[in-house]
Amino acid sequence: MESATQEISGVENELSRSPTPATDAYDPAYDPLVDTTPGKGRDYSPSYWIGTAGTPPEDDGPLPGDTDADVVIVGSGFTGLTAAIFLAENYGIKATVLEANRTSWGCSTRNGGQAQCASGRLKRSQWIERWGLDTALRMHQECVDGMETFKSLIKDIDCDPQPGGHLYIAHRTKVMPRLVKEAQLLRKTFNYDAQIFDAQTVKEQYVNDVEAAGALHEPEGIGIHAGKLAFGYLKKARALGVKVHPASPVTGWETRKGIHYLQTPHGTVKAQSVGIATGGYTSQSLHPQLKNRLLPILSNSMVTRPLTPSEIEACNFRTTQIITDTRILRHYYRLLPDNRLQIGSRSAITGFEAPKQKYENKLYADMVRKFPALKGISIDYSWWGWVDVSHDMMPRIFQPNESETLYYALGYGGNGVMYSAQAGKRLAQWIAGDTKDLNLPIFQSKLPYPNVRELVESEHFAPFRRLGQRFLYRWYHLKDEVL
Repeated sequence: MESATQEISGVENELSRSPTPATDAYDPAYDPLVDTTPGKGRDYSPSYWIGTAGTPPEDDGPLPGDTDADVVIVGSGFTGLTAAIFLAENYGIKATVLEANRTSWGCSTRNGGQAQCASGRLKRSQWIERWGLDTALRMHQECVDGMETFKSLIKDIDCDPQPGGHLYIAHRTKVMPRLVKEAQLLRKTFNYDAQIFDAQTVKEQYVNDVEAAGALHEPEGIGIHAGKLAFGYLKKARALGVKVHPASPVTGWETRKGIHYLQTPHGTVKAQSVGIATGGYTSQSLHPQLKNRLLPILSNSMVTRPLTPSEIEACNFRTTQIITDTRILRHYYRLLPDNRLQIGSRSAITGFEAPKQKYENKLYADMVRKFPALKGISIDYSWWGWVDVSHDMMPRIFQPNESETLYYALGYGGNGVMYSAQAGKRLAQWIAGDTKDLNLPIFQSKLPYPNVRELVESEHFAPFRRLGQRFLYRWYHLKDEVL
């Protein structure tokens, strides 16, 4: 059995290892609330990001046998890899990363590639309501700092960045007063230069989304190529001596006398500390501290063939910045560097339902409603993926039990492209014992159980989550489109 020191010393030789091939086909119906494991060595989702990122970089292959590690990170997506990067750069700790399938197989290669200045699903005004102004201001600074962390990480990664901010489009006129109020709060209270545009300005100077009744523009926002970013993180981590083992799912977990024993199909890792970064693909059986503490939500995404110059003109695409609309069941979209339109929105409730054609058809119809000139355009890529949503709409980077060296970073609610970098940094701090500035609510409490209007929280509500989700989707549709 090789020691952790021996493994690290051989990193230069390991860098020549070929990427681990998939051993199982892509599973389009995986459901983290139903399936006990995300699989072993499954292939990537057929996303645009994977289809255009090039050959995956080298990894360290499946865990070869029993081994020791100072730190194990479970999950090789944006959060897991950035945590490993910060552990190595800031604390000299070379982590071992375990991945069930292929590297960055989950959320990190299925998202919309939108890096926004946000950490969860709540707006700044809602932060004030929940925590008061002082904490809200510090939460805002955490997001601003997170954007700087993200920019610093990607400056030497070729991930097709599209800067310019975030355009938050009002899909109905009645939404505009709320946007105006939020923009005023952002400028006056948070010193964040949000601007309001009327419908004419949006359609003439930015994009002719025919639904647009105006928009809030915020200065921070970057579109990226998610596959190239994930592969860039992998290269950066391994160059720092991090071991990344795909096709190595955690199939059993024991903690004895403070030491963690993580079982995989080919061996057990004995770890001093463990960080969990499994996002929306966190199975119920991974660890008791996580059971029933996330509500995974499906999101559909698709990418068209490249638009012709006349189609771009008809849609009046004058911006490549990231765009979302104000629906509760929001759409996210943008013009990609190769002139394709990418668009995504909420999808099915269960993994079993996810592959049904009706969800792609609905998203296509939504696209045409926004851009009638694209009716009949072909779709080159279509996929879906799970989003890790916490039951109070905010993430947690936390040590749930002071007596155990177990930590997690989860619950970004669809805003993980940027915040995963900051969360990885914070997770590394927790693991390294550098906790002096981890004093925000998202660093000081567990992921909550399901709740009723945030008044009554109980694990007993967990079996009814999806029933409630179906009801809420119908209600949200009425609020978005009818009322």
